[in-house]
Amino acid sequence: MDFVGLGKSNLLVSRVGFGAQSLNEIDTEENAAILIHKAYDAGINFFDISHSALESEKRLGACLSGIRQNVILATKTDATTKKEILSELEESLFALQTDYVDLFQYDFSNETSISFEDLKETFILLKERKKIRHFGFSTKSTVIADMLLNKNFFECAQIPFNLLTDETTLAIMERCKKDDVGFIAMQPLYGGLIRDIPLAEGFLHQHETAVPLWGVRSLEELNQILYFNEHPPVIDEKFEEEIKKVRLFFS
Repeated sequence: MDFVGLGKSNLLVSRVGFGAQSLNEIDTEENAAILIHKAYDAGINFFDISHSALESEKRLGACLSGIRQNVILATKTDATTKKEILSELEESLFALQTDYVDLFQYDFSNETSISFEDLKETFILLKERKKIRHFGFSTKSTVIADMLLNKNFFECAQIPFNLLTDETTLAIMERCKKDDVGFIAMQPLYGGLIRDIPLAEGFLHQHETAVPLWGVRSLEELNQILYFNEHPPVIDEKFEEEIKKVRLFFS
């Protein structure tokens, strides 16, 4: 497993990230634990979740019990006040069975009334209290991402990034690289609409600073992701032709 530094945060994460948002959809807690430990044994050390999926946070916390100190754990909130952010983080920490998270992100995917100054103050306070080690943002909007990067505050950015990505999103990734901001690629399979894992992996492997978060739901899917991470397809004319076909289908 290769590892990537998440920008100025200096967090060294596995080239394959595990998006645990849907962990509660796995039929049993035992099977969820098998999946998480299979990922961990394969070298995955980066697990991302959200307070909005509290039941998944509880499952992830139980699965990571005993190996918490060996993994990079991230969660996020979209609370709209300082008090709510503090409260939601405490709930997440309890669910995850940990005293801190390595990366705490604010989710700008929905409209929010919190000011940047209040958010900045809250993140700094949480870092001083050692509740979080690093902070970042998550959004599905390139306009919002660009605006937030202008603040020169966040250590990591998480946005959708996959083989259907447009030039605007590519420009955001390049800006993160230039500004030493960790770049986390959510929805590497376009929310499950892309079925071709080798093609998706091949695209992502061309961008070495992008850390994809795979929303893994089965051992079969995990095995495919791990295999093609280690054996990505050759980037040739045939590969580019396949990319064009998929983009044309979704255009």
